[in-house]
Formats: sequence, C-alpha cells, structure tokens
Amino acid sequence: MKRKPLAFRMRPTSIDDVIGQHQLLGKGMLLRRMIEADQLSSMILYGPPGTGKTSIASAIAGSLGHHFRILNATVHNKKDMETTVAEAKMYGSLILILDEVHRLDKAKQDFLLPHLESGLLLLIGATTANPYHSINPAIRSRCHIFELEQLQPTDIETALNRALNDKEHGLGNENVTIDKEAITHLSLACGGDVRSALNALELAVLSTPKKENGLRTISLKTAEQSIQKKSIQHDKDGDAHYDVLSAFQKSIRGSDVNASLHYLARLLEAGDLISIHRRMLVIAYEDIGLANPQAGSRTLAAIESAERIGLPEARIPLANAVVELALSPKSNSANKAIDAALQSLREGGSGDIPLHLKDAHYQGAKNLGRGIDYKYPHDYPDAWVKQQYLPDAFKNHIYFEPNETGKFEKALGDLYKKRK
Repeated sequence: MKRKPLAFRMRPTSIDDVIGQHQLLGKGMLLRRMIEADQLSSMILYGPPGTGKTSIASAIAGSLGHHFRILNATVHNKKDMETTVAEAKMYGSLILILDEVHRLDKAKQDFLLPHLESGLLLLIGATTANPYHSINPAIRSRCHIFELEQLQPTDIETALNRALNDKEHGLGNENVTIDKEAITHLSLACGGDVRSALNALELAVLSTPKKENGLRTISLKTAEQSIQKKSIQHDKDGDAHYDVLSAFQKSIRGSDVNASLHYLARLLEAGDLISIHRRMLVIAYEDIGLANPQAGSRTLAAIESAERIGLPEARIPLANAVVELALSPKSNSANKAIDAALQSLREGGSGDIPLHLKDAHYQGAKNLGRGIDYKYPHDYPDAWVKQQYLPDAFKNHIYFEPNETGKFEKALGDLYKKRK
C-alpha cells in the first residue's frame, strides 16, 4: 500500500502542535479558550492554502478526544453525510470537518442545518474563499468565523525541521542531512504554504539516492528542483486576487512606488491583464484626477500598448504608467464632487431646471417662458457671464472643492474662486 504524503502524516493531533496561528491559538485567544473549556460551537476556518485549516480542525478534535469525520463538500455527496449523521447518532455527537465548505450545495445545506441546530453535528468548515462572499448565510450565521494568517518562513522552517526529526510520521528514519540554505529556500519559495514545503521536502529526500554509508544529502540545488516556484498567493479567479488589487490601488494612492510595483508584479504573475488595466484606469481618474489630468490618457496609452504586445513585454509600459501614477500628485476633488452631487440628488430630488436654460428650439417655447433671458456666454468677455444654472432648490449647493496638489488643479481652483 502506498504511504500517505508527508504533509498528511505530519498533521498535528493536538492544538499545541499547530504551527503558527498564535492570533487564534495563543494563550488567552478565543479559539484556545473555547477548546480548553470544551465549549465548541460550529465554525469556519478561512485562509490561504497550506495555512493549516484542516490540521487545526483535526487537532481540535484530537485535543478534546471527540469523534470526527473529514469530508469534502465537492467530492462527498449527501449519502456520505447521511452516513456521518448515523455515526453521530451512535456516538451522541460528532465533529464534521468539511473541506471546501463554500462548495456546499443547497441540498447538502438543507440536510445539514437541522443537525447543526440540534447539536448532533458540530461543523468545522475549511475554505480559502471569503465566507462573507461565498458561503450561504444560513450556514454562516450558525458559525464563528476565524481567519488564518499566512505562515511566516520561520513557521515553515519549524515544520520542516519537525518532519526531518520525526521518526514515527516524518523522515527521521531516512538518515538525511540537509543544507541550511536548502531549508531556507523551501521556507521562502513555498509562499507560506506549509503543505507545499513538506511535499517538496519529501520529494527532495526520496528522489536523492543514498550514498554508500546510507546517507542522503539534500543541497540547495536539489531543493530548488523539488519545489515549484510560487511567487504569488492567489490566482486570477480567487478571493485573494481582490485583496491584491485593493493593495495595488492603495499603494499607488499612498504614493509608495515600490509597493505599487510589487503588487503589479503579483498581478502580472496571475496573468490577469484585464483586471490590471481596469484598475489602473480607475486609479488615474479616482486618485490622481485633476492633479495630473494627463495621467489618464498616458495610462490608457500604456494599456493599449500592453494589449498589443502581450506578456511578458506588456509589463514594461504598465510599469512606466504605475511609476507615474504612484509618484503623481493626488487629488480626488472631482470624485468627491460628483459623489456629493449624487447624494444631494438622491436626498432632495432633482428640482426644476431654470426656465432660461430649458430647450427653446421649438415653436411655442417662448410662450411657455422657455429660453427667455438666457445669456449667451460667448457674447461676454472671457466667454463668461454670471447667471443661475442650478435649480432653485440647489442654487446654494457647492460640490466642488479644488485641491492645491498640482499646477493644473491650482489654476482651475483660482478660476473657480474668481467665478463663484
């Protein structure tokens, strides 16, 4: 029989063996208190791949000595859940650890809900998708939600060294020596995914032939060959993708050019040019705006160039545009102005357009008072004349407040103040 993967064998059986996640399992933290008091309720563990969601779930059950079953919402069907409920009735209660809980369809949800309500089943769901976006409210409202953080390289190194020394479940009987640089590389290249790091370590060990003395020596080169590069923590369809897009825009808005390029690189690695292009155009007008009006047209030109030449060269015009956006003066005055106009419209109605502004290009318009007393600006110096344009209900409303962050907007502001 084929041996189970190292990552599976090294799953903790007690919460004290869990790597990282001190914000949940540290002394005095809520989840640890719930476990120590044996007062569990249904929960959803949410976080990136390889952060220990299923491991924590099984460690919780192991720490308390409760019976549990691990199912997958994608693979297992309603029949499997019926078997689990029958087992729960036999024991009096049971912990159901459900991987990919966001994939739970309506039929399975409807079956599980009464058993969650009665306490026969205690659900510990695991998912990489944001539960507030992806999980049915009927399930979500019955669960505590705990977010797991990406593991740090030091956490990964702890897991790797533990696996190398564990003779019962790990590689302790394989007579392995490993270069420190190799451990460091695995801990960094896995991108916070301990499962990926452990699988790479196992591949490195088992694919390395023994020397005459029975020793296996793992070098940095072997480690590099054994792990697939993971420079990003998301794919273009994943929930975390939107976190990266958000960080991308906020870094540009905050004028941090290095962070802006970092997140651009992550988005490029995900291969989603459409989202990059859309977000950059939004940034050019939402965050740069009137402080550098040319940024919008130059960003569009960079996007069109990127579309024509494609990846990998597309990164070059996009990087040029991102550097300009990050280092440009910032203004959201136009954005705030239109939002203020929309808000007042929604709160106070539209008001009637002044008669002198109404369409007068039809017979009888003057009889209705339309267009009378309208002053044609081009008949006046500088093509401007003071007259009322806003409806009476809004005539004292001011929406636009210019900033002083760029020469163009400062000039607009001076003109605006003069004509108020």
